[in-house]
Order: sequence, then structure tokens, then C-alpha cells
Amino acid sequence: MTPMNMKRKIWMKLLLLAAIVAAPFIAPAAFAASPGITGPTFNLVASAGHTSQPDGTFVYSWGFGCDGAPTGYAPAGITHQFCNEMQVPAPTLIVTQGQTVTVHLKNNLPSAAGNASILFPGFNVMTSGGVAGLLTQEAPPPSCKPNVLSTCNTVTYTFTADTPGTRAFYSGSQGDLQVEMGLYGVIIVLPSTIPAVCDGGVHSSNSAAQSRWQETDFRLAHAAYNHPGACYDREYLFQFSEMDGRIHREAEEQSTRACSGCMNVATEPYVPSYFLVNGRSMPDLMDPNYAKEYPHQPYNGDPHMHPGELTLLRIVGQGRWQHPFHEHGNHVRVLARDGNLILSENDPNSLAGPALFTTTTTPGQTIDGIYYWTGKGLNWDAYGHNPASSDPLAKLPCTPDANGYNTGDPTAVNYFEWCQDHNKPLETAPFGDVGGGGPATLPDPNILANGAWYGGSPYLGPNATVRAVGSTGTTPPSGTIGNSPTEEAGFAFMWHSHNEREITTNNIFPGGMMMMMLVDSREFVIDETK
Repeated sequence: MTPMNMKRKIWMKLLLLAAIVAAPFIAPAAFAASPGITGPTFNLVASAGHTSQPDGTFVYSWGFGCDGAPTGYAPAGITHQFCNEMQVPAPTLIVTQGQTVTVHLKNNLPSAAGNASILFPGFNVMTSGGVAGLLTQEAPPPSCKPNVLSTCNTVTYTFTADTPGTRAFYSGSQGDLQVEMGLYGVIIVLPSTIPAVCDGGVHSSNSAAQSRWQETDFRLAHAAYNHPGACYDREYLFQFSEMDGRIHREAEEQSTRACSGCMNVATEPYVPSYFLVNGRSMPDLMDPNYAKEYPHQPYNGDPHMHPGELTLLRIVGQGRWQHPFHEHGNHVRVLARDGNLILSENDPNSLAGPALFTTTTTPGQTIDGIYYWTGKGLNWDAYGHNPASSDPLAKLPCTPDANGYNTGDPTAVNYFEWCQDHNKPLETAPFGDVGGGGPATLPDPNILANGAWYGGSPYLGPNATVRAVGSTGTTPPSGTIGNSPTEEAGFAFMWHSHNEREITTNNIFPGGMMMMMLVDSREFVIDETK
């Protein structure tokens, strides 16, 4: 199913079944990862363009982009390399701990916008070129004339990436206007050393499972920090921001003024109408990275994982508002804030970050956290095992490890199954399907709203419905309308802002800060190459 068809289907589902937070789902062709450009030298340019919104509006915006081809791209395996001269958010800068980072910034904004700059909180920054600003050296607009005190419209920032982690960067010039217009981004510092445990234990098993299914490893590193508690198996970057369309319209109207720094846009009262994840709103954020429909918004928000994987979430608050973002399916265990590990006061070797129901993103603040999902506690067999079935996959064993999970064979479809629920039926009052004392009653598939519009199979993995109920069962197959039960069948957990207004686009629901975390069993290959 194409991403566009998937988006249409999601729109209809959400309108009819807005209260459902976990349902089988069909995935698009590409996912988010944490793509970016590698250093340690970066040539960036601030310039103007238009970003796209799902309501059909093209919003005048400013963004940092690449001034020429970058040194390289990460993670390894990304095939569609992209670094536009203007994008929102900025290209993600990826460096390694200990490197000396140099960022050259050229200001190609309209002259009326005035000077531009970048702040790198958390680093001791040296500057050269440009002119003195309130917070840092600034690059004048293109209309400037060089003299002995100025290199005209370019400024250079240099610092040592002395500690790992995820940090925001953003304009330090007229921040109330320029950050609102889109001048922000993220720098990721990878640890210089990786704990040995991150390549052993469950992480080794997850790597073996990926290899068995010919799935590429898209991590930037095997740990977010040089700490055994910071290992991870998959990662995603989410930047939360908002836009007030009035401010952008006024900036566009004044952008042609033939004067330097004369733009005078009122940034209060502040009434944002667009709420963004990585520069896009739902459902656009579910299209692939680098989709041609969004030439200035290359990054999507479309997380995907397998059961048992430790998924690193790099969460960043951009813009001016706090955004209470809720990740359904499990809490997020916080590793660090603003690149600083949260350690126990009594034991500096132990992590002490909280498990958050909602990751509230404060403007400028970053959170590194771990999310995982295993199916533990469902009280029914999510893989559709049924000893009475003729399908060999319906009779797979589940041998619990010391923690109760099936991890002995990383090549198994039910790798990381919670064995206590193995072979447990789902339904309490079945409508022609598997009988038993399970915890749920599935909807009658003969009723349109509960059947054809129902999300599909409640079982995890292609053919899981057939495994559980046989070829004549009445449980709607995965996707129901969109695809057959032999195609992808995963669980979707809605991730969204808990501020109800922020799940709209220009006051239209659904939209804004809303996405789906897709969980698929091991045989589905997650492809992040695009």
C-alpha cells in the first residue's frame, strides 16, 4: 500500500475510531531513523522558502541548510542523500565526542530580516567573522559591505564536542522571530567509546535477528552515552515546534523592503495554528524521509520497531511552547536531559532518570530516553499461536529465558514473545473464531463499522489471523480493505500531544503532533534506506 493511500485510510479511521489507541496497521515504505550530515566541519546557510502544510497552505519560512555538498551523511545505509539550502528543521549535525566542530554560517535571508546567528547551548563556543550581536557573533544580510571589522555575511563558530548526547541549536538573533520562522536544528554527539555490554546480551540477539531477516542496522552508534545503561537497538529523532501563520505572513509581506534589518513583525499575541514534528504535521509526517512533496521538510516522524528492541528517542523542544507528548504503549525511561546523564546521587554508576508517561518538551530542552514494547501483560497470545492449527508457525515453541521472554532463537517469528501468554486465546465470546476465556470480545465483522472499518487482525505478524482461526475464521484480516492477511500486520500505538489543540492543523482534526509507533514481529523488515 502506498504512503498516500495509507494516509487516506488513516484519516478515515481516525474520524470514525478516534478513541482507539492501538490497532493493527499498515506501514509506509520508509521510516524516520535519525538521518543527518557528518562533520566535523559544516557549511550552513540561512535562507527563505515555503514549507507545506496538510491544509494546502505553503507557509513562508526561514531555515538553515547546506551551503554546498556536506562532508557526508549518516547513518550508513541511507541511500537518498539530501541537504537543501533551506530546510525546516536544519540538517541534523552528527559528530563524535572529542572532535573540534567548525560551523560556517552564511546569511542569505532577505536584507530586511537583518543579521542571523546560531547558538550552541552546552558548548564553549569561539567565534570569528561577522559582527557582534547581543548573544553571539552574527552574520549580516547579503546587502552588507565588507570592511576591516566584518567578513560581510559569514560568521564561523568553533567548539569541542566534549560530551555526548542530543542538543538543540537555534538562532541567537531576534529569537522570538527567527526561531519561530524555522531557524533551529539538532546536533548529535556520539560517544567516543561504547560499553562492551552494548554488543552483547540482548543487543547481540537483536543484531542476530536483524541479520537473519536481512535488516540493516541504522543506528548512529550502539549507545547514546558511554554508560552500560545507554545501549539501544534502534533510534528516532523528534523535534517539536509550532507556527503562528500571522507572523509568517507579516514577515513575507515585509521581506521585500529595501533596507537592512528594518523588518518589524509583532510576535505577540502568539496564536500558533500549526504544530509540527520534524517540520511536518500529521499526516504528512508519515510520508518517507526526503519525499519530493516536501522539498524544504526532509525529515518525517514515523517510528517503527520490533518487540524487545530498546528504541532510543531523541526528543527536542523547539519553538516557544511546551508540548506534552504522550507515547502510548509504554513509558519512556529518561537517560539524559540536554546531554547530561541523570545519575544516582548514591551510586554514580546507576541511571536515575524517571519513567515518563508524557515527555513534556520545554523550549530548547532535549531528552534522550528509551522506549520498548514486548507484549508482556496482554494476557493473550499476540502471535496467534493455536495448537489446533495446521500451520507450523501456529505451533512455534516459547521457551522463557530468565526474564520470561522467548530469546533463545533470534531467527524465530515470535522472538521476544512473553511466554506466560503463549497459546492463550484472545476471545471471551468469539463470533466463529477461537473459543476460550480470553480477555476480549472482537467486533462482529458483519457490521460495517466494526468489520470493514475495523483495523484488522488483533494478532501480530503476517498470516497470524490464519494461524489463530484458520482460513475460514471470521476475524477481519490485517488491513481489511487495504491488504491481505499475508502482508504486514503490526500494532500501532498512537503517539500524540496531550494538548488537544496540538493534534489539529489550523484547527482541523486530525493533524498536528500525531503519529503512530508501529510494532511488527521479526519477519517484517523495517527499511530506513530512503
